[in-house]
Amino acid sequence: MDIDEARELLGGLSASQFMRLHWQKRPLWVRQAWPGVRPPLDRAALLALAARDDVESRLVVRSRDAWRLRHGPLARRAIPALRQSDWTLIVQGLDLHVEEAHRMLQRFRFVPDARLDDLMMSYASDGGGVGPHVDSYDVFLLQVHGRRRWRISPPGDATLQEGLPLKILRHFEPAEELVLEPGDMLYLPPGCGHDGQAEGECMTCSIGFRAPTLAELGADLLSRLADEAQLDGRKGSTRYQDRRQAATVEPGRIPPALQAFAVRAVQAMCSRPDDIAQALGQTLTEPKPRVWFEPGPTLGAGEGVRLDEGTRMMYDERCIYINGESFRASGNDALLMRQLATDRRLDGPSIRRLSRPARECLSAWVDHGWMHSEQHSP
Repeated sequence: MDIDEARELLGGLSASQFMRLHWQKRPLWVRQAWPGVRPPLDRAALLALAARDDVESRLVVRSRDAWRLRHGPLARRAIPALRQSDWTLIVQGLDLHVEEAHRMLQRFRFVPDARLDDLMMSYASDGGGVGPHVDSYDVFLLQVHGRRRWRISPPGDATLQEGLPLKILRHFEPAEELVLEPGDMLYLPPGCGHDGQAEGECMTCSIGFRAPTLAELGADLLSRLADEAQLDGRKGSTRYQDRRQAATVEPGRIPPALQAFAVRAVQAMCSRPDDIAQALGQTLTEPKPRVWFEPGPTLGAGEGVRLDEGTRMMYDERCIYINGESFRASGNDALLMRQLATDRRLDGPSIRRLSRPARECLSAWVDHGWMHSEQHSP
């Protein structure tokens, strides 16, 4: 991937220019960012996905100022007729279930995989939408069928209306209005208010990004570090002692010695930056809750591999991370494993250049269904 090459997708900007000028800074509207784009699946297939219990879906229906939200799985009879206006069907994580959606998502990998989340698709009847709202993450809104009118406001008052099943802004004052047609795309940084309304039958793909809060990420890392400490007796076996504790007339008071021990407990888990980095890599590659892997045929001699759509694979200077697990890699193994994480495939000749332990890892991952032989890719 040439990050300095001009891209039609970004309105003639290179990926480097886009990240410098627009990412988390200001919106970008691109006419015909993707000429000739087609929906990754048709209406019937989308409705079938929404009916599955391993797919996250929502139905939003508006009746005047009243909003109704229903979570999936959604049987076909639960979906309103297309002639009924003001409803929207949303299917999350489409890239996990539809190969074409997964391929569409790959065009946005000029942003680190640690931030790239999923491709969501909304199907709306005339007037359908989810109301004016803000997202706490970056989003690309790619129109793939029909027309949608967007009203956009700069970051400001994020107070929500009370008593609604959706997070709809109480005060929304759009500063800009535009209509997206098939192939058009709108990028919005976090905090921009926006309200999209379908003009006739409409399909929009949303490419979203993960942005954990300090508290969310801290909780995830501490939980993982604590689990590791439990498994490693050397780290987590020291038990609190209070041999000098005197008799007390204030039994409800927490002993200062126990407070100091608590501080030591947290500091012990966070004292080594390498441990935190490893916990971060494992956390970032943890598969989504609704992801299941189907084991495939054993990897044959000379065959290449391709990562499963549900597999997350990343790396840092020390480790390779895949689906919540990690292992050390150096030298040629590290180079080839990083190539696998970047390209999401590795050919047979490259696999033969791996060390025996690294090839054994690949074979185990194929057995788990985390990757598949190129000859037997689903």
